Parts: sequence; C-alpha cells; structure tokens
Amino acid sequence: MTERKDTPIASKTSGRRQFLRGAGVAGAAAVATVAMPQVSRAQTVTLKYQSTWPTKDIFHEMATDFATRVNELSGGRLKLDVLAAGSVVPAFGMQDAVHSGVLDAGHGVSAYWYGKHKAFSLFGTVPPFGWDANGVMAWMNYGGGYKFYNELMHDILKLNLVGFMSGPMPAQPLGWFKKEIKTADDLKGMKYRTVGLSADVFKEMGAAVTIVAGGEIVPAMDRGLLDGAEFNNPSSDRVLGFPDVSKVYMLQSYHQAAEMFEILFNKTKYDALPAEQKQILKYAAEASSADMSWKALDRYSKDLAEMQAKDKVRVFRTPRAVQEAQLKAWDVVLKAQNEEAFFAKVIKSQQDWVRRTVRYELLNNPSKEMAYNHFFNRKG
Repeated sequence: MTERKDTPIASKTSGRRQFLRGAGVAGAAAVATVAMPQVSRAQTVTLKYQSTWPTKDIFHEMATDFATRVNELSGGRLKLDVLAAGSVVPAFGMQDAVHSGVLDAGHGVSAYWYGKHKAFSLFGTVPPFGWDANGVMAWMNYGGGYKFYNELMHDILKLNLVGFMSGPMPAQPLGWFKKEIKTADDLKGMKYRTVGLSADVFKEMGAAVTIVAGGEIVPAMDRGLLDGAEFNNPSSDRVLGFPDVSKVYMLQSYHQAAEMFEILFNKTKYDALPAEQKQILKYAAEASSADMSWKALDRYSKDLAEMQAKDKVRVFRTPRAVQEAQLKAWDVVLKAQNEEAFFAKVIKSQQDWVRRTVRYELLNNPSKEMAYNHFFNRKG
C-alpha cells in the first residue's frame, strides 16, 4: 500500500506561509513602533516673529524667506508669524522684546546691540582682517564663534535668548554723499550714519556719527540732519529712497567688509519646542544662508545697474587712500577695545582663524578681476 504524503506536505507549507505572513505583519508593526516617536504630533506652535527691517526692504523679504522655510519644513506644526519693524517694537528694541517674551523671535543684525556690549559687533560688523562674510560664518560654525557668542549672551549679559547666524553679506558701500569722497579729510566733521564698531572707526576718522535704524536714514538726510550715510546694499538703498536725496554712491569700504543676519528666539519658548522643531530652525537658518547669497548677487547687481541708468546715480570706487585710512582707524579702535578681556579673546580667535584660512584662499584662488577683464575687455 502506497503511503500518501501530499496532505502533510500541504499542511506544513500552509503553516510556514502563515508564519511568514505573521512575521511580516509583526515586523511592519515593529518598524512603525520605532518610526512613530520621530514624528511630532504636537499641536501647531505659532511664534510672533518681528524683523528690524521696513516692509519694503529686501532684508524683510529675506526674513520672510526664513519663516517660509520653517513653516514648510515643519509641515505646519511650527509657524512663524512675520511682522515688520515697528509692528510691536522699534527696530532697536527687538532684542529686549525677544528677551522679555514680548516677541517670540526676531530677525536683525547683532551690531544693533553694540550699545550693550561692543563685542556684539564681532558677530556682525567684524574687523576687516581680509576675510569675507562666508569666512565669518565658517568661523562661527567651525572656529569657535558660537561658543563666544553664547558666552556673551548667556554668561556675561544673562540674556534669555538663542541665536543663529544666517545670510553672509557682501562688503557694504561707503555710502551716499553730496559729493564724491576723494580723501579721508572729506569725512572730517561730516554728519554720518553707520552702526556697530564702524561707528568707532568713523569717529576715529573725524566724522560726527549718528546711529539710527534703516527706515530713518533717508528722512534724516532729506532734512539735512545727515551729510552722508551707509545702510547696506544697492537693493535696500534704492527701495529706501537714497537716490532721491543723493546721487553720489561710493562703493568699496572696510568699515563693514563682512556681516550676516542674526535670528533670535526667546530661550524659554525655544527650549519648550520638540527636538525636531529646534533642528528645523537650525537647518532653515543654514538653508536661508545659501539662498540669501544667491538672491543678493542677482538683485544687488540689477539694482545697481538700474540706479545708474534710471535714477542717474553716479557710482565711484572709494579711493585707496581712504581705505588705507580706514584700516589705520581700525588699528586704533581694536587696540582700545582689546583692553576688555572678552573682546580681546574673541579677536584673538578670529585672527588665528583668518591667518590660516585666508592664507589658503590667497594661495589658492586666482584673481577674479584678471579673468573678468580678460573676457569682457575691461581696461583696469
């Protein structure tokens, strides 16, 4: 009699399939269990976020760009409610408002807080050691800059703030004047607007410096309260109305050869956020740095050309002798400030960084001007 083996085999196969199906379901459940805690199910958090810029300024647009990135990356669970300067507090009152919780967040530049401690300018209007703003951002992230910045805010000044640097800026123009600046003596006695350590530099050069927010500069020039002023870039300068009160625009200067934005958060509010939302703020600031650089190159160059063509603005390079006088003024300012221990410590770190990194760049990078002149037939 032949033994039948088909039924037991079928039963074993069926059992094995059921086991595998069960294991698959269990495995999927396990994966879901592991993955789920990484996704925030918290309710939407809305932060009141004011810039230090007028609504029409490209800088306010860039502040809004950061908010858009945060809102989109968070899937709507973290929202920045964007407000322009003056909506809640004046531009120069933003840091205090974020510290106290009147605002949850703000967008500006650290040089605006120079009146509280001059070292704030070392994270904004840095000394012109030969680096650019991207080099300053590199120092912040890889050269110890954030360690000093947090020491200043938390240990020295006890500020209830968390800050991120974002958006490396190109060198700022010497500014707008009634007539071309030909020598350093032309600045002596001039009523001039700037901010941060740049104010000390121009005072050393003999100017009478006034510090006012961006939206107040052109009205002051129009009323004769200022003889000259700088703000930041051709796009901001044009929309703020500088060509209406001056036709002389001086480019190239060492007073603010590098700067970047500062994005501030109330530390109590920030610390209460889920970990992934804190990371979104950090990485949105980094992404905004890249986009701001690209947008600035496009828009600043267009607006400079249009001011020359449509607004009849005359553009001049600041003479080499004036730039040399600026560097000598920086020597005096830095020597005076280096008597303060924290300031001196930060300056040493920056100089150590520049000595190594800019040496590499100078050895490695060919001349932009030589290549530009070659391909576009520009004579000197």
